[in-house]
Amino acid sequence: QVQLVESGGGKVQPGGSLTLSCATSGFRFNSYAMSWFRQAPGKERELVARIFPPGTTTFYADSVKGRFTISSDNAKNTVYLQMNSLKPEDTALYYCNYGIQSPRAYRYWGQGTQVTVSS
Repeated sequence: QVQLVESGGGKVQPGGSLTLSCATSGFRFNSYAMSWFRQAPGKERELVARIFPPGTTTFYADSVKGRFTISSDNAKNTVYLQMNSLKPEDTALYYCNYGIQSPRAYRYWGQGTQVTVSS
């Protein structure tokens, strides 16, 4: 049974920081890329960052490049997203998932964690 449990979201002022965590189980963690996605109200879910096993190669969307850092702890089957210099446009529900599929291709999602950036 695949489980994806996101946590760490909250409300922060512009320029602030948050660290998100995604605890996983039910699949071979070190065989898959892990990704963070986000979805703002009225917008499509988009890929934010991706990390490839063994956890040394990463990808970032242009909108977050230089501000966000994805990392993984293979011993804990957990992926993280360190978010710095947050902007109001980063406000969204953040999700994690495994593999390299586009957002529309995934059949299962966790509950996500809400990030709100507002003054």
